[in-house]
Amino acid sequence: MNAQRFFPLAIVLLIALSLANLLFGAVSLSLPEVWQGLFLGSEQHFTVYEYRLPRIFLAMLVGAGLALSGALVQGVIRNPLASPDVLGVSHGAGLAAVFYMTYFSGASTDWLPEVALAGGILAALVLWYLCGVHSSAIKLAITGVALAAFWASCIDFLMLTKPLEINNALLWLTGSLWGRGWPQLQALLPWFVLTPIALGLSKYLNLLDLGDDCATSLGISPQLLRLLSLAIAVALTAACVSICGPIGFLGLVAPHLTRKLVGGRHQALLPATMLTGACLLLAADLAARTLDPPIELPAGILTAIIGAPYFLWLLLRMK
Repeated sequence: MNAQRFFPLAIVLLIALSLANLLFGAVSLSLPEVWQGLFLGSEQHFTVYEYRLPRIFLAMLVGAGLALSGALVQGVIRNPLASPDVLGVSHGAGLAAVFYMTYFSGASTDWLPEVALAGGILAALVLWYLCGVHSSAIKLAITGVALAAFWASCIDFLMLTKPLEINNALLWLTGSLWGRGWPQLQALLPWFVLTPIALGLSKYLNLLDLGDDCATSLGISPQLLRLLSLAIAVALTAACVSICGPIGFLGLVAPHLTRKLVGGRHQALLPATMLTGACLLLAADLAARTLDPPIELPAGILTAIIGAPYFLWLLLRMK
């Protein structure tokens, strides 16, 4: 499939999934009820406008942000098996959130996104300090994996030492859009001013695929490009994780699946990956709300169910 066919089909799928998320849930609605629910004073106003609509927009942004971050990391490290999780950002945000929820259990949860965001950025700064500006891609990947494992072990330690305060932490760590609304959407939206900058790096990332020596000979600074791309990926990942918790495998699966459909040129790959990520998270959230209503499964569990077998399939294909 070429890019000219992919984008119209992906947009149609995105609209269809958005409509399905408005129609279906613990209580299914008809199209007239959905239309009426958009207006204040109607019986379905809370369900449609205050609950489902902001959740749809949030799923689009989080899915697109994590997918774009994954594509940037894969482009910089030049490995299709890389993802934002490799940098340890998601685990760093998770550690900060778990620490806040266990040691400050009586504090307001309104500060949880800011705490998680600070943890993700701090984890990225630790990675940068250990690797330095002029580090190679493989050093970044190996150091990030080691740090991610360390942050994950710290999370386990906190949860084992504070067993009475782990319920909220466990729910947050699974990654969910439950309980999110317009305030969380407003908090996340400003971070997407980084998207045009990321898309503007497309042609330079293509040159980076040729190797550092070739990129340098063509007038590109690989270190500067790598630093800028990773900074954008870190910022978007930390912002998304701070709002919805870690959504597993989305940053890995969406870019790789899109690369199979539209090819490896970043001019088409980056925007197409954002559409794929938005569609995947919308589909996961729809399944989470409709599989066993009124019980709602975390969307992160469903993306992991999809992503883990896909990851194993990739490993077998790449040997």
